[in-house]
Amino acid sequence: MSSYKVSDYAGPTEMAHEGVNPLLEDINAPYSAGDFAWIMTCTGLVLLMVPGVGFFYSGLARRKSALALIWLSLMSIAVVGFQWFFWGYSLTFTHNTDASPFIGDLSNFGLMKVLGQPSVGSSKIPDVLFCLYQGMFAAITPALAIGAAADRGRMLPAIVFIFIWATIVYDPIAYWTWNPNGWSLVMGGLDFAGGTPVHISSGAAALAYSLMLGKRTGYNKVNGLPYRPHNVTHVVLGTVFLWVGWFGFNGGSALAANTRAVMACLVTQISACVGGFTWCLLDYRLEKKWSTVGFCSGVIAGLVTITPAAGYVPPWSAVIFGVCGGIICNFATKLKFLIGIDEPLDVFAEHGVGGIVGNLLTGIFAADYIAALDGATAIDGGWVNQNYIQLGYQLADSVAGFAYSFVMTCLICFVLNLIPGLSLRVSPEVEEIGLDDAELGEFAYDYVELSRHVNDVLVGGSAAGSVKESNETPTEKA
Repeated sequence: MSSYKVSDYAGPTEMAHEGVNPLLEDINAPYSAGDFAWIMTCTGLVLLMVPGVGFFYSGLARRKSALALIWLSLMSIAVVGFQWFFWGYSLTFTHNTDASPFIGDLSNFGLMKVLGQPSVGSSKIPDVLFCLYQGMFAAITPALAIGAAADRGRMLPAIVFIFIWATIVYDPIAYWTWNPNGWSLVMGGLDFAGGTPVHISSGAAALAYSLMLGKRTGYNKVNGLPYRPHNVTHVVLGTVFLWVGWFGFNGGSALAANTRAVMACLVTQISACVGGFTWCLLDYRLEKKWSTVGFCSGVIAGLVTITPAAGYVPPWSAVIFGVCGGIICNFATKLKFLIGIDEPLDVFAEHGVGGIVGNLLTGIFAADYIAALDGATAIDGGWVNQNYIQLGYQLADSVAGFAYSFVMTCLICFVLNLIPGLSLRVSPEVEEIGLDDAELGEFAYDYVELSRHVNDVLVGGSAAGSVKESNETPTEKA
């Protein structure tokens, strides 16, 4: 251990070292116990969001792929958890001031010298806590994107994809967004909790992954592959996990227990509520039904849209974020038909488009006095502060993040398809019987085998025709 003392600290961008020697000085002395407690709690809340993603996707999908989507979300935690320890944290949050504007270095490889030094993100918390918290952001992002594998994506290539994608897509985008050396942060881009690194990157990746996988069997360009979500209860459960966890996602991004964290939680709640009933009303106009799935989708749209703005905007503006998120993301679900890509769970519409909307609205409604609620952050604000160039910064960051993620995801998938044993897509036979059966050998429900390949069903004494269910009941088809 070094003889480094608290009084030697020169700022969050000084070269990496272990920090205070616990044998010579109290390593906790520079930090507040309240900040520790808040960020550790938020870490658990963000971790809870990952299985929430799995349940949300599982409920939206067909029964025969329900368990596979939950499995992939959990596997994202495991794979990225190792990747973050191995080199992800070092590549994203290096202390080296000589690092490039695009990616960090390996000065913290294997969490070397990650202990008590004040973090790159905030001098309020040490490196080791910042690493733990940010690792959950890294874990949830590929979990969002991998929903594109629904119905026809193999598990092993998806695992390999998650590790590679986290390294060459997520880490660079998070670096240029949040690291003091990153080009976007230096330019003046504002992204409080992950509009670009988490949402735009995962939405673009899901679109690219779907493109490289190809359309599901039975898909047509007019109606797609219409079926009802097989378990709306799972959709609600996933939404609850995500909604609760988002308070740690946005509130924790203040990186301290302060008024700015409270404001971030408040605007998060307002945007989610408004987004939920906005989407619900839009769906009601079509079928005169109060859709539960529509409400849940709108809540997620509101949460996504407010994410980059949570620590920058006043409460009244959160209503606008919720309305815009609910409306624009709702209509964005039709874009996949226009571009001819079978993206089954609308990750692009919710997260890609929602992240872009949130980034741009941040450029309009960011207020200097909201950012200053933590007692340290100073920004020029957005249009409400007559800083009109901010919208240009937000647009540049959004376009760069989307383009980089989409292109790199396509390249990763292209290379994986060339490697024997790592082709992304299952065979038509496996697609027919379902990922749960073929890839996992387990099912989300123990009665799944009872409702498969039912032919010549008699209803009221007359033939109802030949119904080939493939793990679906007839009511699950539109």
